[in-house]
Amino acid sequence: MFKRLIILSCLFAAPLSLADDYVIDTKGAHAFINFKVNHLGYSWLSGRFNTFAGKFNYDKADPASSKIEVNIDTASVDSNHAERDKHLRSDDFLDVKKFPQAKFVSRKFIPKENGKAILRGDLTLHGITREIEIKVNKIGEGSDPWGGYRVGFSGKVKFAMADFGIKKNLGPASKEVTLYLGIEGIRQ
Repeated sequence: MFKRLIILSCLFAAPLSLADDYVIDTKGAHAFINFKVNHLGYSWLSGRFNTFAGKFNYDKADPASSKIEVNIDTASVDSNHAERDKHLRSDDFLDVKKFPQAKFVSRKFIPKENGKAILRGDLTLHGITREIEIKVNKIGEGSDPWGGYRVGFSGKVKFAMADFGIKKNLGPASKEVTLYLGIEGIRQ
């Protein structure tokens, strides 16, 4: 009877989720946050954020329990044009002096078929927090050549800049921005 009691107490004390913790590999440049916006309806402006960090947990047996948090240094915006980057950092757009950081915190991970998923969470940008929905694809997972274990995802989301208080009007074709995400995590 005593042995059964010990076994039952161990089962109830065990963690409910076996999710592994990962750190996003920004040091090895195996992750990115890129953006694209239509420029006046004539061409595309693309760029990236060079500095960001984050962590997530993931359990392939229970992907719905996955969570992620990412912090972005808004002053690290890089469109490959110094004068334009100055303008993007100004109060016309990111206002990096007032809002030096953007942040994403997940609320729900909804697995679909073939490694696809929907990631819902709160994006805080330009001092405003709104729920967004990111379309996610699992790229793969496994051991790396250095004795570690990695898992990688890509994602895409489009939203109106005005929803985050960015009011600069560059015409109807330039109201939305698309973010492209590449996240490779190293298991801790």
